Amino acid sequence: MNKKIELLAPAGDLERAKVAIRFGANAVYLGGKRFSLRSRASNFDICDIKDACDYAREYGAHIHVTINIIPHDEDFDGLEDYLKELDEAGVTAVIVASPTIIQTVKKVAPRLEVHLSTQMSTTNLKAIDYYKRLGVDRIVFARECNLEEVSMISKNSTVPTEAFIHGGMCVNYSGRCTLSNAMTLRDANRGGCAQSCRWKYHLIQDGKEMSQEDRLFSMSSKDLMAIEFLYDLMDSNVASLKIEGRMKSAYYIASVVHTYRKAIDEISETEKPLSEERLKYYANELSKAENRPTSIGFYRGLPTHHAHLYGINGVGVTHDFVGVVMNYDQELKIAKVQVRNVFAIGYELEVFGPHIDNQSFVVEMIKNSDGEYIELANQPMTIVEVNMPFQVEPQDLIRRK
Repeated sequence: MNKKIELLAPAGDLERAKVAIRFGANAVYLGGKRFSLRSRASNFDICDIKDACDYAREYGAHIHVTINIIPHDEDFDGLEDYLKELDEAGVTAVIVASPTIIQTVKKVAPRLEVHLSTQMSTTNLKAIDYYKRLGVDRIVFARECNLEEVSMISKNSTVPTEAFIHGGMCVNYSGRCTLSNAMTLRDANRGGCAQSCRWKYHLIQDGKEMSQEDRLFSMSSKDLMAIEFLYDLMDSNVASLKIEGRMKSAYYIASVVHTYRKAIDEISETEKPLSEERLKYYANELSKAENRPTSIGFYRGLPTHHAHLYGINGVGVTHDFVGVVMNYDQELKIAKVQVRNVFAIGYELEVFGPHIDNQSFVVEMIKNSDGEYIELANQPMTIVEVNMPFQVEPQDLIRRK
């Protein structure tokens, strides 16, 4: 069993990278301003990337940077200089989807590990042998691989492997979609995906609408949640477990990373699969994140219609996340809290963080920045004082019980 398996988390900006690391990620992957498939989520310039690397180093974590576009000739401009900058910034690995970019990395920044993106649809050992000869240091499985394939390949591969455990799936093979290109002229494989699969469509045949007005056609799949396969993946010698979601909120990342961190640590300690009771517990913890409906993806084989979203569009955002702890007065047992969503006197709230696990309390006192006692905290980003009967730390998160 791989007890030192890497938990790899996403980040769309520096704040979220720090959250992921603080809540238990061993590594974070992020994108720069160019060369990334999530260009709209990529808020990292080279200074931010260096800051992320410095912060990660304090926690013994690593930073991976996506360079996973499918490049056209003009996309290579500036690539070599960018790779050198990443190397100097302290980046551990780059995630790529092009043999040419693999070779460029090895030529100009050989200290960088090269991880082959899921975009390259790696589903067999012969492909891994080929990419190893090109210099690849890790293979990210195609999301279409089932658990048996992941296990067999990981146990026999000469290159470390990485598998997805949570987050968005793609209706096209390994994300290589051209719907966005055709409908919006935004190239999904060069960082411009418009997520056309999540739109709702009227189906027309011979001038007659075939779809129902209250249930338009969609192509979107449910998100992946693979908590029940965690033991099998760890036992299969997989090197890294990957969470998808560079466009997700800091609260989402904290909730998901924190839950998988606890589950991985529990399995490592017991060396046994999680019991049904513990699986339900962790599944419930994951459901507290703002999320879309989930399924098990391809891990048990070809997904059925139950893994598809019908008539649902967008992310099911919860409003359970209500605040961030700014500091705590242990003598007075009062916390200063930055408000994120509404809460009031009488609410039962729950605190979780890197060193605190779901401690709950009832709100008995709220005081605003003017020193006035109030019944309701409903102004986002303002600072209030709240009674807190137990020790908390700055940056711990508060949600509704």
